[in-house]
Amino acid sequence: MSGITLTDIHARERRDFKIIDETDDYIIVDKPPLLLVHPTKPNDATTLWAELRQLLAFEIASGGQVSIVNRLDRETSGIVLVAKTTAAAREFGLLMQSRRVNKEYQAIVWGWPEWETKIVDAPIIRQGEIAMSKIYLKQTVDPRGAEAVTDFCVVKRFQKLTPNGESFSLLKAQPLSGRTHQIRVHLASLGHPIVGDKIYGPDENLYLRFIETGWTDELAHKLLLERHALHASRLRIDERRNWASPLPKDLCDWLYRGSPAASTTH
Repeated sequence: MSGITLTDIHARERRDFKIIDETDDYIIVDKPPLLLVHPTKPNDATTLWAELRQLLAFEIASGGQVSIVNRLDRETSGIVLVAKTTAAAREFGLLMQSRRVNKEYQAIVWGWPEWETKIVDAPIIRQGEIAMSKIYLKQTVDPRGAEAVTDFCVVKRFQKLTPNGESFSLLKAQPLSGRTHQIRVHLASLGHPIVGDKIYGPDENLYLRFIETGWTDELAHKLLLERHALHASRLRIDERRNWASPLPKDLCDWLYRGSPAASTTH
């Protein structure tokens, strides 16, 4: 076993996610899309939380825990920080509350923004609190909502070889607050929803149809991607605790397939 670490063993054992760093206090996971973080229904759906509890069974039996610090939506891929001890969970929780954990995302959106960089300072509230909504979790921008600030930067503009020759952009997004669906809501409010977003994209009814029927050719035609194109690409606490994840294969393949007119901004 010389030269083989516990993390190496874990990485070989996991087929559904990758471990990119691990200490006695925390574990850093690169989550794939379509993997639930926490159980949402009393069924046998695979979740990151349950998988980690199996993976860390020895640590849990010795008094450890699995405490997921930054939650990602099922369709969002990327870095997840998981505390393995009560002390680490408390430290990371306090850092999150004081906004000392810097998060960076990459998103592929519809259209070419007229700006290169933009800070969106727009409060967010659950839509059902102020108006009728078919989707309970759907959020919206409204002055009655909670403070929400996101910093956006255009990385690349490109077009796809489609009948209409649609334009798209790859953006970096840094949320300076932590509201539900914040990046997705802010981008939709700018007129540049994330590609594949069933709730904030071209028609929220597509989400309802997806719940009823699953993925169909009609949804593929209108949404273009089976999942929303959002990836948690970096999580930084300090110089030592600074983790990055490249854009995953499904988004890279879609980004560069049939995109002859790509131009890099930054």
